[in-house]
Amino acid sequence: MAGFRSLVLSVSCLAIAAAPIAAQTPAEQNPLLTKSTLPFEAPPFDRIKDSDFQPAMDEGMRQSLADATKIADQAAAPTFDNTIVALERSGTLLRRVQQVFGALAQSNTNPALQRVRREEAPKLAAHSDAINLNPKLFARIKAVYDHRKDRGLSAEQQYLVERYYIRFVRAGANLSEPDKVKLRALNQEESTLRNAFASKLLAATKNAALVLDSTAELAGLSAADVAAAAQAADGRGLNGKWVLPLQNTTQQPAQASLSSRAVREQLFNASIMRAEHGDSNDTRATIARIAQIRADRAKLLGYPDYAAYVLDNQMAKTPAAALKLLTDLVSAATAKARGEGADMQKLIDKENGGFTLAPWDWQYYSEQVRKASYDLDESQLKPYFELNRVLQDGVFFAANKLYGITFTERKDIPVYEPDVRVFEVRDADGKPMALFYYDPFKRDNKAGGAWTSSFVSQSGLLGTEPVMYNVENFTKPAPGQPALLTFGDVTTMFHEFGHALHGMFSNVEYPTLAGTSVPRDFVEFPSQFNEHWALEPTVFANYAKNYETGAPMPQELVQKIRRARTFNQGFATTEYLAASLLDLAWHTLPADAPLQNVDTFEEQSLKRFQVDMRDVPPRYRSSYFSHIWDSGYAAGYYAYLWSEVLDDDAYAWFAEHGGMTRANGQRFRDMILSRGNTEDVGAMYRAFRGRDPRIEPLLEQRGLTEKAAAK
Repeated sequence: MAGFRSLVLSVSCLAIAAAPIAAQTPAEQNPLLTKSTLPFEAPPFDRIKDSDFQPAMDEGMRQSLADATKIADQAAAPTFDNTIVALERSGTLLRRVQQVFGALAQSNTNPALQRVRREEAPKLAAHSDAINLNPKLFARIKAVYDHRKDRGLSAEQQYLVERYYIRFVRAGANLSEPDKVKLRALNQEESTLRNAFASKLLAATKNAALVLDSTAELAGLSAADVAAAAQAADGRGLNGKWVLPLQNTTQQPAQASLSSRAVREQLFNASIMRAEHGDSNDTRATIARIAQIRADRAKLLGYPDYAAYVLDNQMAKTPAAALKLLTDLVSAATAKARGEGADMQKLIDKENGGFTLAPWDWQYYSEQVRKASYDLDESQLKPYFELNRVLQDGVFFAANKLYGITFTERKDIPVYEPDVRVFEVRDADGKPMALFYYDPFKRDNKAGGAWTSSFVSQSGLLGTEPVMYNVENFTKPAPGQPALLTFGDVTTMFHEFGHALHGMFSNVEYPTLAGTSVPRDFVEFPSQFNEHWALEPTVFANYAKNYETGAPMPQELVQKIRRARTFNQGFATTEYLAASLLDLAWHTLPADAPLQNVDTFEEQSLKRFQVDMRDVPPRYRSSYFSHIWDSGYAAGYYAYLWSEVLDDDAYAWFAEHGGMTRANGQRFRDMILSRGNTEDVGAMYRAFRGRDPRIEPLLEQRGLTEKAAAK
C-alpha cells in the first residue's frame, strides 16, 4: 500500500531573535525570499542553492512571529477579519520555504540539507510554541470562537474559527505556565529525535542494500532487473558487483523472482535488521524515547495516551474505534493467510523442497502458486506496464474521462533532479489550473515509499493555485532500457495521483482548510478511491500495451489479472494489520510506562493482538516504521483501512450510478475533492453517499467474504 507522506517540519523559537537579513544586490538575492515569477509561483530550482534555505527559514520565522505578535498586540477588539483572516495571511515566507525544503529533504537530500534540517528542527518547534502558546493571541482567538455564531459568519468561516481554537488548545494554549515550559521542552526534544531518526534510517537503508558478487546469485530476475542492479552498483563505485537497494517495506520486490533461497534470506534479513545493528544508525533507542515523549505530552494535555490525543481530532475519534476496525478483521485475515501459506507449503513439498515455508519464501512461492492457480506470471505482465504509458495513457487518461482535465508537459520549468517531469494541468474549459511534478525513481538520497505534497497550496484568499508533486521509488532502468512496472506499481501511481487530484481540485478560500488538509483517516480516501480506475476496462485497455509492439494486453491475460485480484490478500491484510496494531500499541502507552525495550515490546504487542504470524511479519517493523516516527502517521497508520471503507463504498456508488462517467466524476469533484476541510468530513461523505459508509464493499474487494472467495 502506497503512503501519503509530507515532510512535517513543525511550524513551530530559538530563531525568534534572528536579525532581519541585510539588503542584498539582485545578484546576491536569495530566490526563496521573494515570490517566484514562474507560472503558478513554481519554485525556481535553477536558482535555489542549498545555502539559501537556512537564512530564508530563519527570516521566515522572524516574519511569521512578527505577524503573530502584531495580531496579538493590536488594540482593536477581536474580529474574524483582524484575527483569524490575519493569521491566515501571516507567515507566507516561512510556508513557502518549508514547502520547498520539505520536498527536497525527503526526496533529494544531501549532507548540507541534512545539516539544515538538524539545526532548524528545534528552532521550528520553538517557533511554533512561541505562537501557539502566546496567551494574548489565544485570548483573541477564543473571543472570536465564543461569538462565532452571532457575528454573521458563514458556515465555512465558523468551521475555520473552530479549527483555530481546537488547534491552539491541542497545542497547549490552556496550560499553566509551568506546564507550558514542560511542553516546550518535550517538543524541542521530539523534533530533534525525529530528525535523528530520519537521518539514521536513510543511512541504514542505504547501507543495508544487498551487494552480490555474481549474476548467478541474481538467477530469476529479468535481464532489465539485472542491468538495474549493475547500474546501482556502479553508482556506488562497486564495479563488477550487483546491488539490490532496499525498499522501505519489510518484504522486498526482488524476493518474488530470486530463485536462490539463500539470497532471498539474505535480502529479507538485510531488510528487517537494517536499523538494528547496534551502530550509529540503530534507531531503537531513538524511537523508544519518542514514544515516551509523546505519552508525556498527551498526559500534559489531558489525555490518557498519545493515541487518544491524536484520534480525538480524527474521524475515528477514539483508539477503541480504530482498534475495533482492525481487530475485527484479524481472524478473517490471518485465517486466509494461513490458507495461503498452506498452499505454498504444498508446492514446496511437491517439489521435494525439504524445508518449511519461511518469511523470505512467501513472495517467491506466492508467485509460483499464482502461476499454478491462475496461470499468471508477473513477468508476463511487466512488458505491458511501461511507466510513461501508464502515466500518460492510464493515470492522466482516467482523470480526463472523469474530470475533463488535460495535461501538457512543460520542459521550460526548472526541476530539482533530471528525472523529474513537470506537467501543466488545464481544466475542462481549457483554463490552466495547476502544475504537477512527477519524480518516479529510487535514489540513495531519497526516503523510501511513495508520497504526495505541494510546492504551492491553493487558496482563494491568497490568490494561489496548486503546484502538486508525486514521489515514488521505482527501480530506475539501465540506460536504453524501458521502465517496466508490476501491477502493484501501477496501483501506486493511481493512488498517489488521487492525492494530487485532491490538492489540484481544491476550491477553498482559506489556506488552513484547503486541499489535503483533512483528517488523516480521510486523506487516504481520494487516493485509494483513484486506485479503482487502474482496472476499469476502457482505462486499462488504453495503457496496458506491449512496450515493444504497442499491442494491447490479450484479453485472456486481462481476465487472469481480474480473477487473481484477491490473491494473497490474507498476507497483504495481515501484514498491514500487524503494522497498524503495532503503531497503536506504541501510542497507547501511558505516561508512567517505563522506557521500552523495542524488540520485546514489538514481540509482545503482536502476540497480544494475535497477529504474530511467523511467516507474515508486519509491513514495517518498529525500527524502520517511518510513517509513525517521522511522517505524521503516529497513531494513524490505521487510516488506510478506515479510508478504504470509504473508498470502496464510494466506488460502489459509482457502480450503482453508471460507473466512470463525466457526470459522476464531476459530482465527486464538487462534493469531495474540491471541498478540502471546509466541514466535518463525515457529514461531507454522507452528503455524497446519502448514508454512512458500509464495510461490506471493503470485505468483498479484499476477498474476505465467502461471496468474494467464491469468485
